[in-house]
Amino acid sequence: MAQSRIHRLDDTIVNQIAAGEVIERPANVVKELVENALDAGADRIEVLTGAGGKSLIRVTDNGSGMDAEDLGLAISRHCTSKIERELDAISTLGFRGEALPSIGSVSRLVIRSRPRAGGEAFEIAVDGGAVSGPRPAAGNPGTMVEVTSLFRSVPARLKFLKSDRAEANAITETVKRIAMSRPGVSFTLAGSDRSTLDLPATGTDSQALIARIAQILGRDFRDNAVALAAEKEDVRIAGFAGLPSFNRASASHQFVYVNGRPVRDRQLSGALRGAYSDMLARDRHAVCAIFIDTDPRLVDVNVHPAKAEVRFRDPGLIRALMISAIRRALAEEGIRASTSAADAMTTAFRPGSVPGGPPQRASSASTPSVNAPLDFTNGLAESGQSGFAGFTPSAAVAEAPPAQEADLGGHPLGAARAQIHENYIVAQTEDSLVIVDQHAAHERLVFEALKNALAARTLPSQMLLVPDIVDLPVEDVERIVAESETLARFGLEIERFGPGAVAVRATPAMLGEVDAQGLLRDLADDLADGNDALRIRDNIEKVASTMACHGSVRSGRRLRAEEMNALLRQMEATPGSGTCNHGRPTFIELKLSDIERLFGRR
Repeated sequence: MAQSRIHRLDDTIVNQIAAGEVIERPANVVKELVENALDAGADRIEVLTGAGGKSLIRVTDNGSGMDAEDLGLAISRHCTSKIERELDAISTLGFRGEALPSIGSVSRLVIRSRPRAGGEAFEIAVDGGAVSGPRPAAGNPGTMVEVTSLFRSVPARLKFLKSDRAEANAITETVKRIAMSRPGVSFTLAGSDRSTLDLPATGTDSQALIARIAQILGRDFRDNAVALAAEKEDVRIAGFAGLPSFNRASASHQFVYVNGRPVRDRQLSGALRGAYSDMLARDRHAVCAIFIDTDPRLVDVNVHPAKAEVRFRDPGLIRALMISAIRRALAEEGIRASTSAADAMTTAFRPGSVPGGPPQRASSASTPSVNAPLDFTNGLAESGQSGFAGFTPSAAVAEAPPAQEADLGGHPLGAARAQIHENYIVAQTEDSLVIVDQHAAHERLVFEALKNALAARTLPSQMLLVPDIVDLPVEDVERIVAESETLARFGLEIERFGPGAVAVRATPAMLGEVDAQGLLRDLADDLADGNDALRIRDNIEKVASTMACHGSVRSGRRLRAEEMNALLRQMEATPGSGTCNHGRPTFIELKLSDIERLFGRR
């Protein structure tokens, strides 16, 4: 076959190739256009979509606007107002100069803009790469960008899009992620394919950020989150992290920003997992909104065409600071249960919430019979208790001794009053009722004690009679040998054995019989991902977790009052005791006001 000559690609083809990198789906178009609006200084952005963005995307802002000359340059590749010559200090959201020409090459694009400082409005159109205009138009200060018939010139890409509902949901998620870090900007998302999302500006004061986060994640998050604040060298971390007992089944409620840019970074996701490593079940995920600010020269935002990933000059610093910030904030918060468990408990007690059955109705008879259902529609206030007339208890009920205020002592978990089913401790505080799972609570206490013991000294090693030789790629050997001192603290003693192998001399005695080859290969993978010696730490903590489970107070054991109170006091003094090491809540708190509402007293 004859070799074809090298030739220059047509500009339309070049833009379509760029579109394949920058624009994967309609949500990417919305992201690029909204980021341009923010870079233009807009404080009001409206997004309108149709058919999940396939037929229509319109973004209108009140930003600085453009004149006729700028409109002509805006649709040309590599034309931007965001940077001059350097790429090592990027502070804007967009900067590549590829978005608008790429979008115009695979759709019909119309841009209408009028400078905020004064002047006439102009409009320019791009239809499949063909440009018309700019020409005079009528418009308000700011910019309107309309994209219709997306991917009509590349039908193969159109076939791979998901349903209208799925694409509309992706656009909603994109707008929410961008809006989270801009509380001073109002966002409106509407269209025939969705219900309207309205996010009014929350201001610029200290409460503006949490107010915007509550708009997106709900008031429950505000009630179940702790504030973060940490700084080291040129890195600052702020935001809010959810309590371990306030978690979700997916990571979609994790919002992470770097210099105001929403990112999905594997290293940052790993840091989040590390911060909650012994507080959540493996299939549960924390809820958080974390904002990392650093010198733009210390982070590279130019590693992905869609600017969805970043690279840090010192990823270890970022990871360590994030983990320490979250763990310190949770520890300083002390003993605190999430309100979601109390809400579920309150809902379970409400009339008509009995699982598997419809709400109960009152009998039409004036005198209730034995089998007549009682009317609880008015709650359990005195006026709704007529159904209990003539009711006689089936057994004598001993009056409990009155609670002594001195017993409460201002303790967050109060004083133990009873043990139910030999597993649940009922305690009374000054304004609430607390129910504690004694096994889960003591399991956390034992686990923390074991971890502290491990941190206080080097773990004992188990010497191998014959060293285990593990063959690895040269680059993996270099990573592992560089961490040999750290691994020795965990009881794993290794040394280089030639250019492509590692000799394992001893393994952690706590782990018992170990597959040294599998452990070293997993460890090499973790080090390649920048996770340090996490896998072996996880293995050790997994064993510690199992030991804690078997060494804690078992369900079914009766406890004396002093034992129950001692357990409560230890929980109050132990960080992270709101959940066991499997991620289950250790206690539920029900406020007295909630109980009074259940009984119709409020």
